[in-house]
Amino acid sequence: MRSPDVRAASYGRLMVLHVLVVTLLVVLIGRLWTLQVIEGGHYKRVAAENRTRDIVVPALRGQILDDMGRPLVRNRSDLVVSVDSTALRRQRDAGKAVLQRLAAVLGTSYDDLALQTRLCSPTVKRPCWPGSPYQPIPVDNHVQWKSALQIMERQEDFPGIIAQVQAVRDYPKTDGATAVQALGYLQPITQAELDQRKGLKVTGFSRVDLIGRDGVEAVYDSYLRGEPGVRRLMVDSQGRVTGVAKEVPARPGDQLVTSIDAKVQGAVEGALARAVDNMHKQGKKADTAAGVVMDVRTGRVVALASLPTYDPAVWTGGISQNEYDSLLGKDKGEPLISRATQGQFAPGSTFKISSLSAAVKDGYSLNGTYDCPGSFNVGSRAFTNFEGQGHGPMNLHTALVVSCDTIFYRFAYEEWLRDGGIHPVPRPKDPMVHMARTFGFGTPTGIDLPSESAGRIPDRGWKKEYWEATKQSACKAAKSGYPDVERTDPSRAAYLKAIAAENCVDGYVLRAGDAANFSVGQGDVLVTPLQLARAYAAVANGGRLVVPRLARAVVRADGTVVREFQPPAPKRLQVDPNVLGYMRKALAEVPMKGTAAGAFSGFDFAKVAVAGKTGTAEVFGKDDTAWFASYAPAGDPQLVIVVMVTQAATGGAVSAPAVREIYEDIYGLNGKKAALPGGRLPTGLPKPRPDGTVAGP
Repeated sequence: MRSPDVRAASYGRLMVLHVLVVTLLVVLIGRLWTLQVIEGGHYKRVAAENRTRDIVVPALRGQILDDMGRPLVRNRSDLVVSVDSTALRRQRDAGKAVLQRLAAVLGTSYDDLALQTRLCSPTVKRPCWPGSPYQPIPVDNHVQWKSALQIMERQEDFPGIIAQVQAVRDYPKTDGATAVQALGYLQPITQAELDQRKGLKVTGFSRVDLIGRDGVEAVYDSYLRGEPGVRRLMVDSQGRVTGVAKEVPARPGDQLVTSIDAKVQGAVEGALARAVDNMHKQGKKADTAAGVVMDVRTGRVVALASLPTYDPAVWTGGISQNEYDSLLGKDKGEPLISRATQGQFAPGSTFKISSLSAAVKDGYSLNGTYDCPGSFNVGSRAFTNFEGQGHGPMNLHTALVVSCDTIFYRFAYEEWLRDGGIHPVPRPKDPMVHMARTFGFGTPTGIDLPSESAGRIPDRGWKKEYWEATKQSACKAAKSGYPDVERTDPSRAAYLKAIAAENCVDGYVLRAGDAANFSVGQGDVLVTPLQLARAYAAVANGGRLVVPRLARAVVRADGTVVREFQPPAPKRLQVDPNVLGYMRKALAEVPMKGTAAGAFSGFDFAKVAVAGKTGTAEVFGKDDTAWFASYAPAGDPQLVIVVMVTQAATGGAVSAPAVREIYEDIYGLNGKKAALPGGRLPTGLPKPRPDGTVAGP
């Protein structure tokens, strides 16, 4: 018989076991209650999701139209072959035999198809499929009908292979217009873009899920892309599709109506190409060019062209990384960059509308007489007119017509001296710098395009920042010189070394030569062609600094106007109206009697009077940059046109003839058919027809 102590110990252990069991039961019941009651809804949804898969169906992207409804970018049907990876996995050999037969039909290899159709993962490198395993994987976007028919008619040999017609982006080059830099392009969406655009439905980073990456395709992407649909697939525990549970159709994207006129755009692109080709025949490099046509009253952009350019069809069906890199490569001229909005160039004498306005505001007489010698000493250095030609005493009207530089050198030098020279007064007036900013130079115009350049107005603050950034390299060059240059050009090497020594010590100082160069749009001054067009539009329209705009409206296929885009209210140009009127009279004589007279010889001024200004900007180590900035009709301005060609010759010899050609195309002169009869732009919007075509306004 066990003792009382043993029985008590056994009883105690039994009680501990009972308590432990009860505790575990309570915890289990509590956990079951939490899972089934508190979190029941969540696990119910998870269970349902395990039986279904949502596939996002991309919407048909909207067209981009010109001001008359002509297509600039549209969609066309193309044969696309896709692979259903889930169907292949169900086959005995995981679809190897099918892919081998498919490779023979498409003219590719089994290995390439296998790489394209494998699923991406952290351990699988590209090429691979980064999208959903339930999404058909496109393997060929340009299938010939003969190949597609083989697949469609012999489905027993190609289970899991889909050949169907899909919409792809098409660039019709209507009336010769491409405008590729302004229109932009499409690329697969990235994870970074997904993170920025919460709630954006995608198909899984595939080539069928593209996003606007540049131009108006990017800016108005939310309108153009439409609303994607959703197809909910039922799947079994093995991931095999058993049916369709629900399907919400996609809503097509809306159409974007732009202010671009295809005929004018084509005319500008053609004129630029011929100007560059003529320079090449004369042995000039002429590596870039740009053209802008804009409504002087509203700022609506009628044409925006840039060279070098490229065929926009390169984007259709996707582009390889090597092809994309070549579009940004310097050896190809970086054709993705729009020289009209992103290129920055010294404007030369076209900048004198700003300098003249600054001089008059600073106290120089608008109706005074000023000497125009062949050269003018700025400090110890002689600054000359073009080819050193002097013209004698003249008024400011004639100074613009014949493009006298020395008068403007004098203005700038005397203003610099009044500001204290190299030892500036506490608050220097810098009248030409402030006037340049008044004309909109040094800041983006605000056009509805991404990545617009600001240009550069080199004020005292910029000089100091630039000196601080380059002081080390300048001091190094001041000691070592330029041995590579010295071997071929000793005098130039000596000049560069002297400049480096000067910049090393006090490169932050605004010198007299800087002020003189500034007055004629040289030195460190940089503008974009669009900025210059905006400035001349302000002179033409009486002092309103318009904001350029490309988009006019978003419309649906049935003609419903979703949204109209009105250009922002223009700022008032802080220039005396009398000065603007004075300059308009002078600019009207430049094509008839001045530096553009040769280019406009025989032009029908009785029908269309053109006003403008040539510019020839010297670029160290390169040929000149040629400009012509203009507007017409001179008495009732409607359109401003600017053309720029780099590494060319004078503005009067290169850019002015191109501008003349554009005016003849627009107004129907010299036997041509008018692109814009009377130079009038449409005021209404194009209207879609029931058959899908669009009627002009």
